[in-house]
Amino acid sequence: MVSCEEVPPPEAYGPTPTTRQLEWQEMEYYAFIHFSINTFTDIEWGYGDKDPKLFNPTELDTKQWAKVIKEAGMKGIILTAKHHDGFCLWPSKYTDYSVKNSPWRDGKGDLLKELSEACKEYGLKFGVYLSPWDRNHPQYGKPEYITYFRNQLKELLTNYGEVFEVWFDGANGGSGYYGGANETRSVDRKTYYDWENTYKIVRELQPNAMLFSDAGPDTRWCGTEEGWVGETNWSTLNRDEVWPGFPDYHELRYGHEDGTHWVPAEVDVSVRPGWFYHRSEDHKVKTLPEMLDIYYNSVGRNATLLLNFPVDKRGLIHETDVNVVTELAESLKEDFKNNLAKKAKIQATQIRGGSSLYNPEKLIDGHKDTYWTTDDNVTKASVTLSYDKSVEFNRLLVQEHIELGQRVQEFSIEAYVDSSWKKLGDYTTIGYKRILRLPTVKASQIRISINKSKACPVLSNLELYKAPKVYTKPIIKRDKQGMVRIENADNELDIFYTLDGNEPDKGSLKYNGPFTIENKAIIKAVSIDPITSKRSPVASRSFDIARKKWNILEIEDENALKVMDGEENTSWGQSANKLPIDLKIDLGENQKIRGFKYLPDQNRWSSGIIIDYKFYTSNDGENWELQSVGEFSNIKNSPIWQTKTFEAVNARYIKLSALRNTDGNFKAGYAEINIITE
Repeated sequence: MVSCEEVPPPEAYGPTPTTRQLEWQEMEYYAFIHFSINTFTDIEWGYGDKDPKLFNPTELDTKQWAKVIKEAGMKGIILTAKHHDGFCLWPSKYTDYSVKNSPWRDGKGDLLKELSEACKEYGLKFGVYLSPWDRNHPQYGKPEYITYFRNQLKELLTNYGEVFEVWFDGANGGSGYYGGANETRSVDRKTYYDWENTYKIVRELQPNAMLFSDAGPDTRWCGTEEGWVGETNWSTLNRDEVWPGFPDYHELRYGHEDGTHWVPAEVDVSVRPGWFYHRSEDHKVKTLPEMLDIYYNSVGRNATLLLNFPVDKRGLIHETDVNVVTELAESLKEDFKNNLAKKAKIQATQIRGGSSLYNPEKLIDGHKDTYWTTDDNVTKASVTLSYDKSVEFNRLLVQEHIELGQRVQEFSIEAYVDSSWKKLGDYTTIGYKRILRLPTVKASQIRISINKSKACPVLSNLELYKAPKVYTKPIIKRDKQGMVRIENADNELDIFYTLDGNEPDKGSLKYNGPFTIENKAIIKAVSIDPITSKRSPVASRSFDIARKKWNILEIEDENALKVMDGEENTSWGQSANKLPIDLKIDLGENQKIRGFKYLPDQNRWSSGIIIDYKFYTSNDGENWELQSVGEFSNIKNSPIWQTKTFEAVNARYIKLSALRNTDGNFKAGYAEINIITE
């Protein structure tokens, strides 16, 4: 038998993480808070010219934030101490543009102090976001501003206890108030901030803090704000080739396989479309299936997840946002409830030196510091989980021992089903953690094969689960041609639907693919587990006649067809020199019309939302009769479907005339237009 002392561990390969990076990576999931004067002006990027007196939350409670975030399973909070508009959430002695000149707490408040204390009470780590760009400061773009920026950084790093991460945004330079100059100022993002010496301040005052920017140096942006990082995701980066505001940001989604430094990815995404609170987005909070996708496409792809909460005008995390992160926490708890790997016998094709120190049982012993590895010259190997009785699973979690570097380039998963091996998939990187969502499989053996590795593979953990199915309402859509599609949150559930308004069940029509309904219909659908018969809530959609024959008049832009494509997240807009702006549509044949429906642009940067309108009908497209005039009340705050009805009239043509929009300009924007027939 070979003693452990005779088999040395593998040498580290390539860049490796620091202690602070390892501790940060193990946090996995933490919160962002965007809250500032922008919250009270209903904009995302403030210009820097707003009166500090506008900042006046009436019920601000940082303990509510901390409680929600802690119960959702997150490990820390990063606060936007100063966004691009320059307004400071602490009483900085270097500017008057801060909470000290607001009515909140009679000008004596310090939001960073309140939040840092709440984090301590709830056992959360505390981090700060400080925007390098300042659209308020008169010296921005000049050398004097760097002194100001660093002075503020020192305030944040010395007055609020330990800071786990300092977040520097890549948005730098552009138009701004700049002390009344009201001009555009550009800076050289590579050199202006003298980042090397700015980072030294953080290292001196908060040596354990992670530094975030596009280039790190400790953690990098993931290259998107949509809640995902690449399936191939290297924690290494050619750091000297990247800087805050790096134009080839798509590279950040994948890292660099030949990277010179260890700079793992952080996925930042908001629970709503915007980063700051907008009442108009109360109906756009992400759903549970969307949140699950975000988790598995971030934490499950070798990144950390920074989930943003846009705190509302009261100073609270909105109830809708609380509900969805609570659902996510409950769902993930069930997904990872029972680790089936603990019950398996495990074998490997090769063990380093034959030593028990590196045997595959280290993968399922629950200790993060132990690992399975092979001899130095072996870069292809496999481990197999075996069971006396077949088990069902649909999640596989695997981790590399990243203290020795990220090594695996390609791996595959197979299951032994019905006396033969079935490949479940081929994959690329692993890193700190990779979680695969697989189809539910019943197998007596599961094999993980390392097919390509930079050096001998070093794996520290392997887990196997059977996650429950996701029982959310199906999504029912119909396009311009009348083609109906029903989408399910969980592909392993069957969908049943009805067309007569009755409640669907297993005896109803089974959805096997798109079908056509051109007439009016009420479609109801339900997802049902074929094995247990467990059901989702019922989804219901009412459709009028299909818009198959519709054509837009006097407009040649093909994108205009988006107003009738059945996709609520697509949009189109018109611009003109004056109002009103007309949208004329030929219905293709006469219809008995008793109303119309308008859905404004649903995009984050929506424009041209119509508030005052006139609606006309015609039989010849030339002579128009006014059927309805008025406003879409509260549409800016609630940009949902607007429905207007009138006495039924026969017509072939319709015209929606935009008299005024919510922006006060000469635009009209649309997501969808429809009619209500008799």
